[in-house]
Amino acid sequence: MAIRLIAIDIDGTLLDSRWELPEANRKAIAEAVGRGIEVALVTGRRFDFALPIAQQLRCRLVLIVNNGALVKSKDGTTHLRHLLPRDIARRALQATPHFREGTAVVFDRLRENQVMFERIDWEDPGRKAYFDRNREFIGQASPLESCLTEDPIQVMYTGPVERMREVEALLRALPLAKQFALAVTEYESRDFGLIDVIHPACSKGATLAEWAALRGFVREEVMAIGDNFNDREMLEFAGVPVVMGNSVPELKQLGWRETLSNDQNGVAAAIEAYALVPG
Repeated sequence: MAIRLIAIDIDGTLLDSRWELPEANRKAIAEAVGRGIEVALVTGRRFDFALPIAQQLRCRLVLIVNNGALVKSKDGTTHLRHLLPRDIARRALQATPHFREGTAVVFDRLRENQVMFERIDWEDPGRKAYFDRNREFIGQASPLESCLTEDPIQVMYTGPVERMREVEALLRALPLAKQFALAVTEYESRDFGLIDVIHPACSKGATLAEWAALRGFVREEVMAIGDNFNDREMLEFAGVPVVMGNSVPELKQLGWRETLSNDQNGVAAAIEAYALVPG
């Protein structure tokens, strides 16, 4: 069955290890769209953090952002939205007071105060680049729970991989664990991890399935490309799942197709091999 929708993760997949968009990937996506295939960028990034990447792809596409919490067009039009109930966000924060450094609450807001921290070290070497790129969107609230005047998109924990694994274990053991979902991303080479607490019905895969159904596509017509733990549900849903050469080992062990690494234009190679084939 021909591919009609390609879902592509951004970090570690579409972008190379310098966080740049290779020209080969851009051309392959343009060729796919030119043949009538739809494209969705499916990412843990916020919309405003993913948009500059989408704008480099001069073609029509949608962005499934915040690990499936929102689906938006490039112009900001919202198609789907699954927010985390503020009471669940508050209880997650109250259960993790010792991990407050690097913890943020993320909201669906136009610009200011999208990402709320309790404390910010603007010169933190591990986060300075992120802070600098997102300064206009960042705000502070102390205690952090006080920012929950509306339902957020997510509670986001960031930090060293082992510390984030502690956060994950603590959250999964909570009595309210069934009232939220966790999206986990790890970059062991950088010793950096992210844990997102999101709406219980959310994942990249669940929202991709919802979007595909709205567009009239069956799963066999969907191809997905990813590299990390938070891509697993998306890859499980897709009829044609493709794992990056630089993927975490756990995904490579699941028997899916494997493409080249993100520094070898793996997205372009996958699109050419599985979506642009004749017939």
